[in-house]
This record gives sequence, C-alpha cells and structure tokens, in this order.
Amino acid sequence: MATQKELDHCYDFVMKLTIESAKIIRDAIQGGKNIETKDGDWDLVTEYDKKIEEILIDGLVKEFPTHKFIGEETVSKTHVLPKLTDAPTWIIDPIDGTTNFVHSFPHACISIALAVNRELEIGIVYNPVLEQMFTARRGRGAYLNGKPIKTSDVKELRHSLICLEASYATIEETRDIILGRLEAFVTLAHGIRTLGSAALTLCYVAMGAAEVYHTDNLYPWDVAAGVLLIREAGGHVVDTSGDDFDLMKPRVLAMGNKKLAPELVKLIKLADIKTHRRRGSDKNTFNNYNGST
Repeated sequence: MATQKELDHCYDFVMKLTIESAKIIRDAIQGGKNIETKDGDWDLVTEYDKKIEEILIDGLVKEFPTHKFIGEETVSKTHVLPKLTDAPTWIIDPIDGTTNFVHSFPHACISIALAVNRELEIGIVYNPVLEQMFTARRGRGAYLNGKPIKTSDVKELRHSLICLEASYATIEETRDIILGRLEAFVTLAHGIRTLGSAALTLCYVAMGAAEVYHTDNLYPWDVAAGVLLIREAGGHVVDTSGDDFDLMKPRVLAMGNKKLAPELVKLIKLADIKTHRRRGSDKNTFNNYNGST
C-alpha cells in the first residue's frame, strides 16, 4: 500500500514529466505528421504518440522500477490488454484526440492516471495547446490550472449539454446503436457536442461545462484520469447499463449530478430496443424483397 508521501512523490514527478513531454504536442500540432492506422481508418496514430509514450514510460521506469504500465501504444503492439492488479500501475494515453491533433484541431491532450490496489489515486489531463491542466488526487478534489472545479448540479436532461463520441459511428457494426442513441439524446437535450477526446470531455463534465458524457468502445487509458477528475469534482460515473463502472471494460455514462442517471439509463435502453426492432424490420424487408424476385 502506497503512503501519502509516496503518492506525493509520484504526483510531483509525473507532473514534471507530463509538462516536459507535452511540449511535443504543442510544437508539432501545426505541422505535418506521419500517420498510421490501428483498428481502422478512424483509429489513427502518429510518430508523436509513440514518442511521448516512450518518454513517459522511460522516465517513470527509471524513477519507479517496480511499477507497472498500461499504455495505449504499448498495448497496440501486443494486442493484449494487461490485467489491472494491486501493484501501482500507470495508465497512459500519450495523445488522446489523435485525429484532432492530426487536423490541428486544438482538443488533444496527454492523459495519465495512477492506480494503486486497483483504486485510482492520481489523474492528470493536460492540453498544452489551450494550456488546460486538469489534476485530481483521490480525496483531495479536482482542479483546473490549480483552481478547484466542480460538476454541474443540473437535474434535468432538457437543461443538459450532452457530449457523445460520434466517431465510432464509422464502424459499421456499431453505427446503428450509436446513431440511435444520438437521435434519442437530440430529442431531449439542451444541446449535443462531440469533441473527439474522451479524456478532455470527461474533464469538461468535471468542470461543469457539460452535464453528461456517454460513449462505449473505449479503453482504460481513454478514461482513467478523467473518471477520477469527475468523481473528485462531485460527479458520478456508471456503466452504460447503470451498473458499477468497470475501468478495464469502460462503457461510460458520466454525469455531473447522479440524479440524471436513471433517466439516462432508461433512454439508452429504449433507444437500443428501437434500433434492434428497426434492424429486424429492415432484415425482414430485405428477405421479403429477395423472395419476391
């Protein structure tokens, strides 16, 4: 079990390392990038993602040789997601919002969390382009550039700004579900936003700039730091089903006010039922058409 003194050292060290490595994002965002794809055309990686993760892990390994790591680019090489154990584990996304970064859209960040005994202890999300440094320590609150932040206390969806991740709609097998949920939210919400960075969007919920963030299809490094920030800012994170949130299988339904949870869960379930019925109807129509020719 880590002492507070040890956690203080972890926080101070990783903060310096984050600021230093983030210069790569700030210096490179306007220039050309060598781009590769991972899971599909929508899932991009640049040489800068790899370089930043290498700097972060190398630095942390030297300072904390017994710690473990779950990093986006490291996992993409092996295609094996490590288990989260009780050992101190750094969960790292070197550039969250890589597609934004490629297009010079200024919502890209480094996201780093530390879990000890499978409990999130430290969360840092840093957008060096807009100079937004979000930080959280378990039990110590959440901060933006050193000033305390808190989530929105809005209790009704009709007064809520809801953030979704629409990019996954480019994947054919998830498209209908995502668009069905989007349609459901559009009918009720005050407004809809999609920013292309899970970590930063979670931070915007933490600071009260949005009431809700929902997306499935994520990985631990996308959400670990942001989830801690929301919790420390007074917000609530559950699984899309309404069950307890699982960091290692993240289906995110995050909100500033937990009173929004029942309505959100119900809305998603009804949207999915409607989508499945529509799929069945479309299939029957297709089959009937084929049978009549």
